[in-house]
Amino acid sequence: MSVILKHQAPPPVADINVTPMVDVMLVLLIIFMVITPMLSKGISVDMVKTVNPISMQAADKSDAIIIAVTRDGRTYLNTTQMPPADLPGKVKDMLTNRLDKMCYVRADSRARYEAVVDVVNNLRAAGVDQLGLLTEQMQQKKGAPAAAAPAAGQ
Repeated sequence: MSVILKHQAPPPVADINVTPMVDVMLVLLIIFMVITPMLSKGISVDMVKTVNPISMQAADKSDAIIIAVTRDGRTYLNTTQMPPADLPGKVKDMLTNRLDKMCYVRADSRARYEAVVDVVNNLRAAGVDQLGLLTEQMQQKKGAPAAAAPAAGQ
């Protein structure tokens, strides 16, 4: 008499295996960390540091017109290098059919003042109503007392 033994499958596991999901998430995190600095808009400049900058969230919009002045005096309209004399025509074309005629200037802190003034004059010639000068927040050293606010009415 022969006995036939049937092998039974193990019972189903009710636990979720999250290891593959964690691996995928870490890879995506690394990809975003590497790509994000490359997405910065415009040309990299060391902007002037100020104590009390005014926040300009509109400068971060995708359609914002940003003119950069580098340390060596080169001028960029968004990411395209051009001489300041060519700015009025290009900016005027970009400002057509727009309600806010706001442009932003990102000047390097070591750029010649003459180059920045030349850019501002050319933007005014293009019909720019408002001009924003972009700066960075100055980091206070730890232990340093905060500057006293000026009295009202001064």
